[in-house]
Amino acid sequence: MGERDVRMASGAGRWIVFTTVLGSGMALLDSTVVNVALPHIGADLGADLAVLQWTVNAYMLTLAGLILLGGSLGDRFGRRRVFVIGVVWFALASLLCGLAPNAGVLIAARALQGVGGALLTPGSLALIQASFHPDDRARAVGLWSGFGGVGAAIGPFVGGWLVDGPGWRWVFLLNVPLAALCVPVALKHVPESRDEAAHGRFDVLGAGLGAAALALVTYALIGEAWWAGAAGVVVGVGFVLVERRRGERAMVPPSIFASRMFTAVNLVTLCVYAAFGGFFFLAALQLQVVAGYSALGAGTALLPTTVLMLLLSARAGELGERIGPRIPLTVGPLLCAAGMLLMLRVGEDASYVADVLPALLVLGLGMTALVAPLTATVLASVDVSRAGLASGINNAAARAAGLLAVAALPMLAGMGPEAYRSAEEFGSTFRRAMPMCAGILVVGAVLAWTTMRTRVPADCHPECRVHCGVTSPPLDPGQRDAAG
Repeated sequence: MGERDVRMASGAGRWIVFTTVLGSGMALLDSTVVNVALPHIGADLGADLAVLQWTVNAYMLTLAGLILLGGSLGDRFGRRRVFVIGVVWFALASLLCGLAPNAGVLIAARALQGVGGALLTPGSLALIQASFHPDDRARAVGLWSGFGGVGAAIGPFVGGWLVDGPGWRWVFLLNVPLAALCVPVALKHVPESRDEAAHGRFDVLGAGLGAAALALVTYALIGEAWWAGAAGVVVGVGFVLVERRRGERAMVPPSIFASRMFTAVNLVTLCVYAAFGGFFFLAALQLQVVAGYSALGAGTALLPTTVLMLLLSARAGELGERIGPRIPLTVGPLLCAAGMLLMLRVGEDASYVADVLPALLVLGLGMTALVAPLTATVLASVDVSRAGLASGINNAAARAAGLLAVAALPMLAGMGPEAYRSAEEFGSTFRRAMPMCAGILVVGAVLAWTTMRTRVPADCHPECRVHCGVTSPPLDPGQRDAAG
């Protein structure tokens, strides 16, 4: 049986889906529960707000900076091998997080977790695409996406229960037994695959410069250090120059941005995921610090957004494919902005039904309207042969946007180092931050409306349709399921 001949009905097919869901689920579960644990981490370690920001951002920094390199390593040296290394790395870093005696060790361990995530995250879907027979690939990707959504849904329950029960450290320690199950199954049941055409040197310099620029700008925003911001800009310019000089051998080939739609949809991605990153970081704190929710209560309170996406994302993807991305990527951010403004009603003694739930339902509808069409548009905006690269760049852009938002919003809203310990102070700054998030989403909506077109011109040549602002040529089934 060849590496691309596995059938879904076979035992091997079920083992592959199980392994990839389990591996990627570790990273997904971790990202959904850490925000809920932040007040407890701060109280236990005697940490200020900057430490809580770095607890989130250290992970996002290395993940965003190295995820493209992680995908390239898998293509070259074997996707299963790099996936397994990523799972082991992630588990060891999680163990270090759970045992961290102080804030410095926790932040360093979170950065190491991000390296593991950059190795395993691109490998999970790549293993499915490389292993299954073409007739079964769409179903396998659909199962992977569906189970991943279930993992995101149970994350708040599991995280809140762990934080309120055995403690926040178990949010990280839980990854160790999951990895202990995942690794032997992967080695025994998942076939190895690689891209035989992959050759040449890795763009390690580009990856390093990109990560360094993000790190310096993040440090400048959290620590309010102007020199770090200036250095970050200089390093960022160096990154652009290096990538331009390397051309098609670059980690981010400049030629991919020749597609006007690809450039536009990534700008929209930056706006949307900056707002999402800032919102979910601050909302989990607002519900606990100001509204008085427990960790489990806060995690459960945020669940409607995930439920709506699970129920409606596939239909939203189909609608976006029929009418084009312009309307979904305009209406979706505007709905999200409205939901975030409704969160201004959430204060001390807030009613969940009257205050919290309406805001989250509106936000969830907006996320449902835009996320699947956005992903589909990214994939459709470039040639099929570059779909993996396009998806990776968009993924990195989304994570970098969230990283910068978590760093910048508290500073822009005037949050002091001890703000999260005071319901009055945090509530006041939260009310200043939500309109900022909403404003970023409005900018994204305006970008989508002005840069994308709903219909293809009648005289548009087939080879240039991807530049016209619509999701043409059509996605193959595997891409559709991954997007939706």
